[in-house]
Amino acid sequence: MAAVVSLYETLRDLTYVAFTNCSFRKTGERECQPDLAYYIGSEVQRPTKNNQPVDVDVWGTPSLAIEISSTTSSDDLGQKRLLYERLGVQEYWVVNVEAATVIAFAIADGGSRQIQVSAVLPNLPLSIVEEALRRSQTEEDGAVNRWLLQQFRPRTQPNS
Repeated sequence: MAAVVSLYETLRDLTYVAFTNCSFRKTGERECQPDLAYYIGSEVQRPTKNNQPVDVDVWGTPSLAIEISSTTSSDDLGQKRLLYERLGVQEYWVVNVEAATVIAFAIADGGSRQIQVSAVLPNLPLSIVEEALRRSQTEEDGAVNRWLLQQFRPRTQPNS
């Protein structure tokens, strides 16, 4: 999952800072620890990478939070989604590795709605993420990354 997001951000020349299993803390809220979190955008500040939780009141909320598991739990879709809504994360993905599925939510105005195309990773269809997950179950990582590179290359328009 980290390779998919990082390749996409790099090839699209997006500014980003990635965190793995990092804790995020906001005053008055429960602390959270998504499996992957990304600050994305030209205005990104670089929170200090250390063993301390990232203070959301100081650094802002990650643009994207990803929970990865071998099942899709009601906690991921319920309580954690509600927590990310309150924190102000822009997108939240629940990734079921075994089923090779991604349930993604755009978060705005204190609520969320399910999406099929990412906005924080502009125009990334989540179907490509799911296909990469399927391929990762039977192919080596280099083959999956080469496939992703083909998917992420800008398509050229034929001359008229």
